[in-house]
Amino acid sequence: MSVNRANTRFAPTNAGRVGGLFLTSEATSLIQHGVSMLDEAFADSDSLIHRLDPRLKVILAAAFSILAAVADRFPALTFALILSSGLVTLARLPARALFHRLLLVNGFVALLWLMLPFSFPGETLVRIGPLTATREGLRYALLITLKTNAIILAGIALLSTTHLTDIGRALGSLHVPDKITHILLFMLRYLGVLDREYVHLSHSMAARCFRPRTNLHTYKSYAHMVGMLLLSSYERAEAVYAAMLCRGFAGKFHSVGEFSMRGADYAFGAAAAAALLVMATLQWDSLLF
Repeated sequence: MSVNRANTRFAPTNAGRVGGLFLTSEATSLIQHGVSMLDEAFADSDSLIHRLDPRLKVILAAAFSILAAVADRFPALTFALILSSGLVTLARLPARALFHRLLLVNGFVALLWLMLPFSFPGETLVRIGPLTATREGLRYALLITLKTNAIILAGIALLSTTHLTDIGRALGSLHVPDKITHILLFMLRYLGVLDREYVHLSHSMAARCFRPRTNLHTYKSYAHMVGMLLLSSYERAEAVYAAMLCRGFAGKFHSVGEFSMRGADYAFGAAAAAALLVMATLQWDSLLF
C-alpha cells in the first residue's frame, strides 16, 4: 500500500488567535516529554542498579507495582515512596531529567486534586463557595498521589536503567510469550518514530497557516493527519517486517549472550524481598500473626 503524500494538503485558515485542540507548543512539548520517558537516557550510566541482572529488575518492578497498586493504607504507601526514592538514589539518576518525567505524571495527578475532593461523597471538610471538599475525597487523592509517584519512581529506577533489548531478553528468559515480547519491544522502539512523524506533520500544517479552531475544517484536518499517521505506520511496519524476513527472522530473536546471576544480585534480591515483605506487613497486619 502506498500513500500519495503530494496530494494531501491542509487548506489554510485565516490567521488569528492561536489555540485549539492539541497542535499547540505546550501540547507538543507534553507529547515529547511522554515519549522521552521511553528513551534510554538513563541506561548507559554505571551504578548498583544498572549492574543488576535485568531479569531481577523486571521481577522486582512487577512485584513492587502490583503491591503498591493494591495498597490502600498510608503507612504502606509512605514506605513504598521511601523505598522507590531509595532505588532512584542508588541508581544515581540526574535530578533534572528525573524531575521532568515526574512533572508529566503529576500534571495529571493535579487534575485529580481539582476534581476528586469535590466530587467524592463523605464528611465535609471545607467549603469553597458552592463546592464542598470531603475528607474521603482528599484521602483518595492523596492515596493516588502516593501510589503514582512510588510506582513511577520504582519503574524509572529499575526499568529505565536497562536497555530495551535487555528487557526483551529478560522477558524471554522469564518465559513471557514471544509475541507479547515482540509487540512490547516494537511499540517502545517506534513510539519515538511516530512522534517525529507527528511533529513533521504539525510543522507542515503550521507552514500552511493552519490554526486550530472549533469548526469543520479543523476536524477534517485532524482526521487527515490521523489517517496519514496510520498509513505511514502501516507502511513502515510492512517494510520492517519484509527486512526481517530477508534476514531470516522465524518468529524469535536470538542473542549471543546469556544472563547470569551474581552474588550481588542475590543479595539485592533478598534485601528487596525483605523490603516488600515489610511493605505488605504495613498493609496487612495479619501477616505477622
